[in-house]
Amino acid sequence: MAVIAVTRERRAGETRVAATPETVKKLIAAGWSVTIEAGAGMASAYPDADYEAAGAKVEKTLKATLKDADLVFKVRGPEAEEIAALKPGALVAATLNPYQDKDTLNGLATAGASAFAMEFVPRITRAQVMDVLSSQANLAGYRAVIEGAEAFGKALPMMMTAAGTVAAAKVFIMGVGVAGLQAIATARRLGAVVTATDVRPATKEQVESLGAKFLAVEDEEFKNAQTAGGYAKEMSAEYQAKQAELLTGHIAKQDIVITTALIPGRPAPKLVSAAQVASMKPGSVLVDLAVEQGGNVEGAKLGETVITANGAKILGAANLPGRIATDASALYARNLMAFATLLLDKEGALNPDYEDEILKAALVTQGGKVVHPNLAG
Repeated sequence: MAVIAVTRERRAGETRVAATPETVKKLIAAGWSVTIEAGAGMASAYPDADYEAAGAKVEKTLKATLKDADLVFKVRGPEAEEIAALKPGALVAATLNPYQDKDTLNGLATAGASAFAMEFVPRITRAQVMDVLSSQANLAGYRAVIEGAEAFGKALPMMMTAAGTVAAAKVFIMGVGVAGLQAIATARRLGAVVTATDVRPATKEQVESLGAKFLAVEDEEFKNAQTAGGYAKEMSAEYQAKQAELLTGHIAKQDIVITTALIPGRPAPKLVSAAQVASMKPGSVLVDLAVEQGGNVEGAKLGETVITANGAKILGAANLPGRIATDASALYARNLMAFATLLLDKEGALNPDYEDEILKAALVTQGGKVVHPNLAG
C-alpha cells in the first residue's frame, strides 16, 4: 500500500495544511495509507485527533513522518530539512513557485525526487478539480474585499438613517480572473458600487452578469488579448498608455481599489502608478493581490501596509488564502486528493503514467534533473 505523508508547513506565515480529515478518509478508502506530522493542521483548526479518527497515523517527528512516504503533499515547497528526509524516488506535490524558488527545485532534483508543481496543472476540463490556482484565488478575492473594507474607515453599503444618508463606497477591481470575479461578487454583496477592468474581452460579460460596470479601452488589441489557455497576454506600451489615461480619472474617485493581475512566469504588471495613488482621497485603500510577484501598485510592499503622503493605504498582505486557512486548506486538500488519483494504476498500485497530459504538464523534477521545458537552464 502506497503511503502519503503530510508534513507541517515550515514557511513563515503559512497557516494552511495539505490534507484534512475529510480527504484523509477518502484517500484511505481509495487505497492509500496516510501519515500526518503532529501539529500539521492546528493552524487550520484541524487537530491531530481528527486525523487519527479519520484513519491517519500521526507521527511526532519529521523523520518518522517521511520515512516511508511514497508521495508527499505540501502547501508550499519543502524546506531543506524535509528534502533531506525524503526517501529515494519519493514523489512530491505542492505549490512550488517554480519560476522564483529555484533553490527548492534544485534541492528536489538533487534528492532524486519526482516533484509536481500544482500551479502547472493545465486548465483543461478533466483537471478543473485539481486547479489549485483557482481554488485559492477564489478565496483570495473574497478576503481582499474583507481586508479592504476593514482598512477603509467607512461603511460599504448605502445606509439611510434618521441622521442622514451614508453613501455607498466605490470599489474598483483591476483584473477579472477567478480572484477578481469573487472580489466583485463579495463587494456587491456588501453593498458597494463596483466597477472592474481587464484586458480580456471575455470578461466584460462576466463582470456585467455580477452587476458591476466594465471599464476598458475596447480597441483591436483588446479584442485579441487572451491566450488559448484563458490567461491575459501582456499588453503593448501603447495600449497600456491608453488604458492608463482612461483609468486615471476613474481611480481618483474610488474608495477601494483591488488589483489581481498576474502573468505566469513574469513579474506582475504595474497597473496603478504612484501618480494615480496620489490622486486618491485620504482614507482610500488599495489591496494588491499580486504583491508576492512584485505588485500591481507602485509603492506596494510585501507584508506591509504603506500609508502614502495623501493618506491612502496600500495593503501588501501576503498569502490571503492563509487568512481563511480552514476553508483554503479544505479546497487545496481536495485538489491534491483528485491529483493523487492520477498516480495509481487500475490495480491501485503507485504507477504514474508520465505521458498523461496533466502529469506531464505538472512534472518539474525527475531523475536528478529539473525537467520542465519552461524551467530548463
